[in-house]
Amino acid sequence: MLAAAAIALTVGTFKSKIPFISDIGGIIGTSVSILFLLIMAYINLRIFLSVYKKFNAYKQGIRPSDTDLNIQLTGPLNKVFHFSFKFINKSWHMYFIGFLFGLGFDTASEITLLALSATNASQGMNIWLIMIFPILFTVGMSLIDTLDNLVMVGAYGWAFSKPSRKLYYNMTITGISVIVAVIIGGLEALSALASSLKLTGSFWDAINLMTDHFGMVGIAVIAIFIGCWVLSILNYKLRRYDQLDQLISD
Repeated sequence: MLAAAAIALTVGTFKSKIPFISDIGGIIGTSVSILFLLIMAYINLRIFLSVYKKFNAYKQGIRPSDTDLNIQLTGPLNKVFHFSFKFINKSWHMYFIGFLFGLGFDTASEITLLALSATNASQGMNIWLIMIFPILFTVGMSLIDTLDNLVMVGAYGWAFSKPSRKLYYNMTITGISVIVAVIIGGLEALSALASSLKLTGSFWDAINLMTDHFGMVGIAVIAIFIGCWVLSILNYKLRRYDQLDQLISD
């Protein structure tokens, strides 16, 4: 909401320079997005392979340490910023974390929202009418994130009750993260390549079509998440991994 209001109020000042700024910003923004996603895919792949090895060791009767069960405690950024965790000791402190996250949360829908704000402001629309869009966006995000949190609380409750579940959960979530990051980052990279080199053909047309309908890609990503979780749960139950904890305890 703050970003939309700032854009709407200042767009008139830079109106003549917006095309140039937009072109440069688009190149930088896309490049950073692609690089970030591919780096995250690489990091999560390393984590996935590490957890996979620990899970196989657990199946052979080797009990993991507490550090092995908490993969979020072993990353390089955790070592650098670990001191900051002591400042977050109440639930309402997370509001400020959420605010910082929101400042850098550049999704396709948010970019569209900011573009609408800029376009309508340049056409002389009243600021109070423009703010309808970010208000609706905020309401939608609150609804979806609340539903997501309810699901994740249930998943955490299931996963953290047993060592086998915790390892399996960490392995599944990092594996899915790799798949999604490669899909989105790969699409963005191929689209940027096609645009800069003016590539044509059925393959490149398909890439451009998908990037032009990123909303559908988002739905596909959600479907991939659900499908992976269903297969993961079925695999866990069919292989009876819950019995690993009892066997190792005995």
